[in-house]
Amino acid sequence: MKKLNSLVFYALVTPVIALGAGSVLAQQTTDKTTTQTDQNKQRTMQPDADRKNAYGQSKQKQDYLSSVPANGSHASHLIGADVQTANNEDIGDVSDLIIGGDGQVMAIVVSVGGFLGMGEKDVAIGWDHVTRSGTADDLELRVEVTRDELKAAPKFEKRD
Repeated sequence: MKKLNSLVFYALVTPVIALGAGSVLAQQTTDKTTTQTDQNKQRTMQPDADRKNAYGQSKQKQDYLSSVPANGSHASHLIGADVQTANNEDIGDVSDLIIGGDGQVMAIVVSVGGFLGMGEKDVAIGWDHVTRSGTADDLELRVEVTRDELKAAPKFEKRD
C-alpha cells in the first residue's frame, strides 16, 4: 500500500515540477530576447553622423592583411618556441601567450624547472622582457631573466 501511495504521489508531482521548470526556461528566453531587442534599438537610434564617423574610423584601420608584417609573428610560431636566457641557457618553451584587452601580447607563458616534466611550473614573462630573432621558421626567443629569477618567480595560474 505504501508503494502505491508513493507511486501516486510521484506521478502527480513530476508533471508539476516539469511544467514549473518549463515556465522558468521560457522566462529566461524572453529576458534574453528583450535585452537583444533593446541593444538593436540603441544601435539603430544612433545618429547618422555618429555612424558615419565610426565607419570612417574603422576604414582607417587595416581590416585585412595579405601577409605577416615585417615585425610580426604567427602565434603558432611563438607557441612551442625555445626560450633562452641572455647567457644562452635553455629555460623551456612557450606554452601559451597572454593577450591583453587591447589585443597586444602581454606575456609569454614558459614551463620552467623540473626534469622530464616533473617539478615544472608555468611562469608568465612580460613581453617587454622578450627579444625575438631568427627567421619565422626558426624563431629564437631570449629573455632578460636568469634561471634563479625564474625559480623564484610566482607560478602562473591559468584561468579557465
